[in-house]
This record gives sequence, C-alpha cells and structure tokens, in this order.
Amino acid sequence: MNANSGNDEGRARFQRLVLPHLDAAYNVARWLTRNDHDAQDVVQDACLRAMRYFDTFRGDQVRPWLLQIVRHTCYSWLRENRPAEVVAFDDDEGEAEMAAPAADEPLVIALRNAQRQQINHAISSLPIAFREVLILRELEDLSYKDIARIADVPVGTVMSRLSRARLMMQKALSPEGRPVLRTVPRSATGGA
Repeated sequence: MNANSGNDEGRARFQRLVLPHLDAAYNVARWLTRNDHDAQDVVQDACLRAMRYFDTFRGDQVRPWLLQIVRHTCYSWLRENRPAEVVAFDDDEGEAEMAAPAADEPLVIALRNAQRQQINHAISSLPIAFREVLILRELEDLSYKDIARIADVPVGTVMSRLSRARLMMQKALSPEGRPVLRTVPRSATGGA
C-alpha cells in the first residue's frame, strides 16, 4: 500500500461522513452571517479546516463536530469582517406556531410568505449567540449536549440562551412587536 492509497481512503471517508452534512453547515453559516455569499465562503473555509484535521476526529458524531468547526469559522470571519456583530452579553439574566393553510390560494400563499418573512426577520434580528442556539436546536434539531459542545458552553447556558431566544422571538412575533398598520379612510381610496 502506498501513501496515496491511505490518503485516498481518508478522502473517501471524509466525503462519506462529512459531505452529507453540508446543508446543515450552510444553514448555520447562513443564519450566523446573514448573507448567502458570506455563508458559502465560511462553509468552504470550514470544510478545508475539517479536511485538514479529519484524521484527529474520533467518534461517530460527525455532524456536531463539523458544525462546531463552522461556528468557530463564522465567529473568526465575523471578528475579522464585522466586529460590531460579535458582542459580549450577560447570561444571568412559547414558541410561535403557524397553522397550515387550508388551500393553496394566492392570498393564503402570500400570507404564508409574509409570515415566513416575519419569522426570518425575527431570527435575523436576534443577537448572534441567541440566534446560533435557536438555529442549532430548532432548525438543525441538535441536542442540548451537542449544542453545548459546538458553542463551547455549559448545557445550562444553552438552555438559558435558548429560552431567552424563544422569548425574544415570541415578543418580535407578537402583535405588539409588529409594525402598526393604520386604516386608510374610504374617502382616500376612492370608495363609497
């Protein structure tokens, strides 16, 4: 067996174990950077790092390992490119449900899209530490233990941040948190 054969086996193992999780990696990077192009760059850099250190990976939980690398890469990228977004915060300090539409009528589809935009805006508005735990738990369905390992914080901190993120989302999506629409008088619309 030559040296290239071992390298090919490592590359094949990397592709088999890591590449299925690229969508999750992109999803986390997209929510943390809030930009498609930046997320692609971050995931590419994270994959290069993961490939470089793949021989040190032990265990069978590749997804949390990869997402931890993506998270660290995102924070490094943010510190370098958008330092104002990476801020310290104090951790001492109802999820919204949407009903499925009854029909796929244009008005129902438009309302569903508007709700999706409100939810996406609310998530994007969360401070990054809260946004990351919410994304890892609710969108990537990771356990608290995996999130704690990825974020390098105790499980209690994950639970606290997730609780606060959910409260912030609830407030942002409540009628009081939405912009107030004013009624236009009929005379101004040309109606009777």
